[in-house]
Amino acid sequence: MNATAMIVPARPQYMRALERANKVRLARAELKRLVAMGELPVAEVILDCPWEAESMAVADLLMSQRRWGQTRCRKFLAQIPMSEKKTVGSMTDRQRHTLAAMLSCSERGRAWSATPWVTDSLTRA
Repeated sequence: MNATAMIVPARPQYMRALERANKVRLARAELKRLVAMGELPVAEVILDCPWEAESMAVADLLMSQRRWGQTRCRKFLAQIPMSEKKTVGSMTDRQRHTLAAMLSCSERGRAWSATPWVTDSLTRA
């Protein structure tokens, strides 16, 4: 018997990239939905850094909360020297903990700049 092996060509690289991009886009949309509904705190996302948020800009994550627009996000990030375009995955541990502490203070209704332990950690950064 003469059997010929069929070589199935691998999918082109651009198709694999498109598939990955769609997977990330859908996962981010779900993450933003959970944050917008209040089921998932942004501070938790920043501390845990799930795979779908690794390459996401910090500003995009903050603005997915209700009542957070570009201006509020800019003013919030001005408290610490952090760019809006910085990705969640590239943040240092110190930046993550500082940002999470500031977010949890603002969620409780207190001003983040008035909290002494947050400003202390910012001055040491």
